[in-house]
Amino acid sequence: MIPPAPKSQRPTATPSAPSHEPGARYRELISAAKRLPPIRTAVVHPCDQASLLGALEAATEGLIVPILVGPEPKIRAAAEAAGRCLDGVELVAAPHSHAAAERAAALAREGRVDALMKGALHTDELMAAALDPAMGLRTERRMSHVFAIDAPHYPKPLFITDAAINIYPDLETKRDIVQNAIDLARALMIDPPKVAILSAVETVTPKIPSTVDAAALCKMADRGQITGGILDGPLAFDNAVSKEAARAKGIVSSVAGDADILVAPDLEAGNMLAKQLVYLADAGIAGLVLGGRVPIMLTSRADGVLSRLASAALAQIFAHWRQRGGWHKAEQRVEAHGTPEAQGVRARS
Repeated sequence: MIPPAPKSQRPTATPSAPSHEPGARYRELISAAKRLPPIRTAVVHPCDQASLLGALEAATEGLIVPILVGPEPKIRAAAEAAGRCLDGVELVAAPHSHAAAERAAALAREGRVDALMKGALHTDELMAAALDPAMGLRTERRMSHVFAIDAPHYPKPLFITDAAINIYPDLETKRDIVQNAIDLARALMIDPPKVAILSAVETVTPKIPSTVDAAALCKMADRGQITGGILDGPLAFDNAVSKEAARAKGIVSSVAGDADILVAPDLEAGNMLAKQLVYLADAGIAGLVLGGRVPIMLTSRADGVLSRLASAALAQIFAHWRQRGGWHKAEQRVEAHGTPEAQGVRARS
């Protein structure tokens, strides 16, 4: 997902010609990830064909080494129905989905796996285990979800956050949401990423609280409380992705019209935005939960094989980036600013 040279977008009702074929960036991402060693991944309750095949395909592509966690009879039945053999694949027994989520979280906490992948269970089951204060995967940063969007009509990779975890985030939570997204973009060699803090308008208006939060986040970046990215906001969606729309409104900004990351004001807005791109603009969708001890792949039953593989590639690249000291280097930069407490790496979950 190395961004190509940017080109301007026309804010018209009819989309311009695609800049690339749908899925092309995901295929490039997967190809790049194959150069890295696969990561050990706990696949939580893979008791249906879709989730089991997604994990096995990711293993075939060299992205993960799957450890299947759940009721063994159901997992083997799913494999038999899919016509796949589980010889050589490690299974960890758990009687049901709740127990599988807890056992997978324990494997990550013990350092036995580098990532988690959601199987045939509800997201809240998996995240309840991950967020358990005593037994889960919390770190000093709030967990959040980042969608990596492959949008054929946008000239480079696009990230949307948070559209899956934090429903109505406050300012401190938004700080961590932004930092998690910046870290993922930098792991993918987008450095520094341009971050658009979205709202309905591009002016700070107290009657719209998200505009005040956007302005505060930008000032936090100025003070070193958010690092590694270039922030601007509030920006309406058109100003964030269209240079012509930004020019028409007199917005002078290196982010406007050229955003890498779109930060939604709340989960509802972010989720609708991401799914609109999928169903109305032929976009692909993959993503991760970040901010915990390991990245978590929240694959959906509606996800195709390519999206599942792209999520696995994201997790693999991010895990290796973090192991190489991505977070440690970020913390060193903050210490140089003298503001470690405000970096967003202190407990707020």
